[in-house]
Amino acid sequence: MEYLEGAWDRPDNGLWEMRGPRRHFTHSKVMAWVAADRMVKAVQESGLPGPGERWDRLRKKIHGDVMAHGYDEKRNTFVQSYGSKELDASLLLIPRVGFLPHDHPRVVRTVDAIQRNLTQDGFVLRYHPEASNDGLPGTEGVFLACSFWLADALLGIGRRDEAANLFERLLTLRYDVGLLSEEWDPKARRQLGNTP
Repeated sequence: MEYLEGAWDRPDNGLWEMRGPRRHFTHSKVMAWVAADRMVKAVQESGLPGPGERWDRLRKKIHGDVMAHGYDEKRNTFVQSYGSKELDASLLLIPRVGFLPHDHPRVVRTVDAIQRNLTQDGFVLRYHPEASNDGLPGTEGVFLACSFWLADALLGIGRRDEAANLFERLLTLRYDVGLLSEEWDPKARRQLGNTP
């Protein structure tokens, strides 16, 4: 926590370890909030030692920073990084980690924006590589974990049938032994990338 207190507001390479310039990724800031939130709860609810009031101030400061800089009022969506117009699948995790409730208008609008603008054949891309300055050449398939995140977010905002349909579609992509790789190529209809 001492490290986080001095480092949360620095730019980084984000969840996807982008090789382009460091930025203030919204997901990174949300995860810094998660760390502060969990430590405050550990002090308040579990009686662990620590400066709970100080960490609560940090938690509130990070939350306010994300709400002010990680959301694009014109597009009505959270964005990949501060000042960016780009979407990122990691934004689907905002309600999952408790940063905002599923029914918060900003969450619902972000889920809608990702579903409209960051999908291919109904499955979710991590981000648009050509617009995200990720330092890598070429394109990639849709990310299956991110598509499961969308199913979870749809369920959370009350769109149960859509969530179930997407979940069932994802299950049809499994190999004969039930495995999924990290990516799917909707055009070639084959799995790509790492397979656990």
